[in-house]
Amino acid sequence: MATLIRVLLVDDQRLMRDGLRILIELETDLDVAGEAEDGLEAISAYRNMGPDIVLMDVRMPNLNGVEATRRIKADFPEANILILTTFDDDEYIFEALRAGASGYLLKDVSGKELADAIRTVAGGGTLIAPSVARKVVSEFARLKPASSSTAESLPEPLSVREIEILQVLAQGHTNKEIADHLHLAEGTVKNYVTSILQKIGARDRTQAALRAKELGIL
Repeated sequence: MATLIRVLLVDDQRLMRDGLRILIELETDLDVAGEAEDGLEAISAYRNMGPDIVLMDVRMPNLNGVEATRRIKADFPEANILILTTFDDDEYIFEALRAGASGYLLKDVSGKELADAIRTVAGGGTLIAPSVARKVVSEFARLKPASSSTAESLPEPLSVREIEILQVLAQGHTNKEIADHLHLAEGTVKNYVTSILQKIGARDRTQAALRAKELGIL
């Protein structure tokens, strides 16, 4: 029997949480471990439950989803957080990704798309809604790869293998997918990823992808 992916729902609207719960629990491998009405409750719930993934709204009372994401990632760097919101404003998108979110979806997705996104992010991958991804790509294009911040300027340079892994990681692939692609053991890839994050000063895989662009690796 497959291991259940435990989901923490964070949304200030009860109706939305109820609807999400119904959609999620239609999937045999997904389970709603708990709910929270705002960012403060989300932090407490994460600490108590240790879910596999947090499904986080952005605009909420007391503490918004972006700040809650930032605080959870500060205390639990391994946390997998998927933003689910109606807002595709640049400000929310980039703040959420900088805070450490591994995915950003809009609430017009289908139940299947949501379930697939939960599995991807819970497995260590990244997933961004197509309309949001276009804005991220535009931001990448705006950055100047030829700036003083390059891969060669890092205090501890990346090895050829680390650069190879970072390039695949930045496409949103999980450790297992990277291992299969490069014919390496999954544990070996995990060790490489840990080393890469330390060397480039990234907290998580999403930030690593952004940093890779800044360094001219992508």
